[in-house]
Parts: sequence; structure tokens; C-alpha cells
Amino acid sequence: MHSDSVEAYDLPERVHTYDADMDIMHPLRRKMIEIALEVLPFHQARSLRALDLGVGTGVFSKRFLEKYPNSKVVAIDGAASMLELAKSRLGGLAHRVEWVLSDFQTMPTTVTNPETFDVVISSYALHHLNAQEKLAVLKSVFGAINPAGWFLNADIVVAEAPDVERRIQEIRVEAVTDRAPVEDKRFRSTNATKQFLDDLEATEQDQPQTLDKDMRILRKSGITNAEVFWKEYRAAVIGGTKDNAT
Repeated sequence: MHSDSVEAYDLPERVHTYDADMDIMHPLRRKMIEIALEVLPFHQARSLRALDLGVGTGVFSKRFLEKYPNSKVVAIDGAASMLELAKSRLGGLAHRVEWVLSDFQTMPTTVTNPETFDVVISSYALHHLNAQEKLAVLKSVFGAINPAGWFLNADIVVAEAPDVERRIQEIRVEAVTDRAPVEDKRFRSTNATKQFLDDLEATEQDQPQTLDKDMRILRKSGITNAEVFWKEYRAAVIGGTKDNAT
């Protein structure tokens, strides 16, 4: 994340409403996390070490630790208030997490040491980077994955064709407006919803890539067998293993 993006997420009012807003704006987030966890082939009794890139409020890490009760997570995020909220969410699971306050560009060596992690996970975080920044981050993270380890990313993408992207955005705006509580003035109409979403993405410096570009970035980073495991409109779960990397 850029420092400006981090600051947008470190505002108390943003953190306070983050999960509720995510449920309105990205209702597929939890399904995507479950799909990513379903892809992992490890036995639930394995003692795995995972890295959560952009832990946010801890949704992905919590589900990972629940599924793999003997495992530990290194959780990195640039927003201190997000880390505090994640600690609160994880409750009794928090002692199995090492919390790292850092943006992606300045990750400490404890995060990028070679062959440190069995799994690297991320959700709704990497789209804040442009293509070059994302490639640099993924290259550094790839080196930290153990042989036969996995990388899984649940995030948003944009359509290749502008007219298709416009239609997807229209569907998105209509759906968000319908899901929002009637008392939430931010989403009182499709026009208000569109304006709010546009302003929010500008503030947070969202830079989602096309699925094709994200896959090329992933393969160039070293996950040469990268695959699309699931996609619906602008939401996708992608990843692969280190087995066939060169």
C-alpha cells in the first residue's frame, strides 16, 4: 500500500465501519476466503506458517487459524488501527499471530526471509498497488515461500473492454444501493452510491488490474503455474504453488 492509502485506512471513522461497509460493497469477500482455503491441500493438523499480506480486520487470518489450529500467522498491515481491530477480532487466537506494522514497500526481513512460509494469503489489499509495485512485492514474497508452498489472493480486477467494465460497474452500483440500509445516506440512490464509490476509490488509490495482467504479474513473480480458481464479475481468487517455479 502507498502511504496515502494507509492513511485512508487509519482513520478511526473508516476503521469503525470497515467490516459493515465491506459487507455492503464486497459481499463476496467471505465466500472468496472460503474458496481460497478450500484450495489449500494441507491436512488440518499441519503446523503451517502463513503470511497475511494486508491483514485488515483479520477476517482471512481468523478463518485460516480456525481451519489449521496448529498453525501461526504473520500479519502485516500499514494501518495501526486495523491491526488493533484485527487483534480484537481474533480474540483467543491472537497469540498465534505475529503483528507487523509496515507498508508493502518497506516490509522487514522477518517477512521476506527465504523459505519462511508455507502459505501466503491476501484479500482486498494488493489492488492498492500499481502493476510495477505489485510485481516487486510479489517477487520479494515469493522468495519467502517454502518449496511446495502456496500463494492465494482474493481481490478485485477490472474488465479488459471499457464497455464491459461500465456494465459491471452499473451492476455493482445497483447491487450496493439495494443492499445498503435505507438510513445510510451514502447509498440513498444509484447516483449517490456511484459518487461515494468513485470518491472512496480515489481516496484509497485503488489500482485494480485486469485479470490477464494480474495473472502475468503472478507468473512473472515466480508462481509459474498460477491459476484462476474462481471469478464473479470483478471479484477473483487466483494463486498457485512454488512447485514448478523457476
